[in-house]
Amino acid sequence: MAKLAMKVNNSKKKILIITYYWPPSGGSGVQRWVKFVKYLAKKGWEPIVYTPENPEYPSIDESMLKDVPTNLEVLKTKIWEPFDFYRKFTGKKKNEKINAGFLNEGKKKNGLTQILSVWIRGNFFIPDARKFWIKPSIKFLNAYLENNEIDYVVSTGPPHSTHLIARGIKKKNNIPWIADFRDPWTNIDFYKDLKLTKLADKKHHRLECAVLKEADLTITIGETMKTEFEALGAKKVICIPNGFDKEDLSAKSIEKDEKFSIAHIGTLNPSRNPQLLWESLSELVAENQLFASKLSIKLVGKVDFMVKEAIKKAGLFQYLELIPYLPHDEAIDEQQRSHVLLLLVNNTPNAKGILTGKIFEYMSSRTPIIGIGPVDGDAANILNQTKSGIMVDYEDKEGLKDGLKLMFNNGFSTETADINSYSRESLTERLVSALGEL
Repeated sequence: MAKLAMKVNNSKKKILIITYYWPPSGGSGVQRWVKFVKYLAKKGWEPIVYTPENPEYPSIDESMLKDVPTNLEVLKTKIWEPFDFYRKFTGKKKNEKINAGFLNEGKKKNGLTQILSVWIRGNFFIPDARKFWIKPSIKFLNAYLENNEIDYVVSTGPPHSTHLIARGIKKKNNIPWIADFRDPWTNIDFYKDLKLTKLADKKHHRLECAVLKEADLTITIGETMKTEFEALGAKKVICIPNGFDKEDLSAKSIEKDEKFSIAHIGTLNPSRNPQLLWESLSELVAENQLFASKLSIKLVGKVDFMVKEAIKKAGLFQYLELIPYLPHDEAIDEQQRSHVLLLLVNNTPNAKGILTGKIFEYMSSRTPIIGIGPVDGDAANILNQTKSGIMVDYEDKEGLKDGLKLMFNNGFSTETADINSYSRESLTERLVSALGEL
């Protein structure tokens, strides 16, 4: 005779978080919910994380493990991803990491096999290459929930397969479901590059609308995305942006670089290649001998081959310092060490809504930010509101040169920048408040 399992419960509110990215994953995708989990635990909640046992992470960062609560319950199951097939198909090495965002670090341009692999990815792996994790995860988590009481389920994407896992759980269990979007789905900047058929495009849109309409709460990182999701019929949408963790800032004093360093921290792919910046710097170097003697361009992280070629063509390669991927804590030190931080918004139809997590960690360094992007977009609004930097339009070369000259002459101060509302602890309080209203 089968024994009846008794559901386990306690007085703490329990929140199950379904995420593909989790330490030791590096990159921006992991940081949002690692920080939420950290501060939820400090506020008396009991987070439970569900993540793959054998994921394909583009980078590894052991430093993020320090933020994971020691008693955190982490559930894991194996995932099958088609990247071994992709490596063989495109001639990559067996252990070669798969870059995100169509980034190419070598000289070889995308050939027919690369174009075909993108077409296969877009049309057969919907919503993404983690689709084979959906059904096994629903089965595993439904079994887990038979014996464990949970108050909330959160799915965070991309990858948007996580939302379909949560949707499957929602159908069987009467648990409030929160769909967290760190990036858009069909309105993401590279969506058009997936070479979708009409049928595949229709399926992507259908799944996106189903998630928005069935989730009890949708969270976005920006106001523009919030408005877009409301127009698609989302049940309830709120905006909780990314932020910075005060505890990540170095306790030791960080000295500024000897030269006038303009730094970009993170992946720099072709869609963010700032041609306007290279032209502006080339002109400033020719016009101002002192500027030329002091200039340093620091690119920290993976850089596409085409970006390096553009810098060479502008005659700036002698000023370039390439620094490979750094652990999160070292990248934050680099931000404090630099004189200017470069924020690049892709020049795409969805540009106004692009709000990378980078902007908030930039702000925490108190280093002036110069951005290239829509002057009426979400990123520009935050720079203006906090007085952390300047945003110039994609074609405004004179405005960019004036901004750079202002910062070179120490004419821009961030001492009065009001950034406290973007601390990870404050943002977690906003999350707790939103959950309480469900």
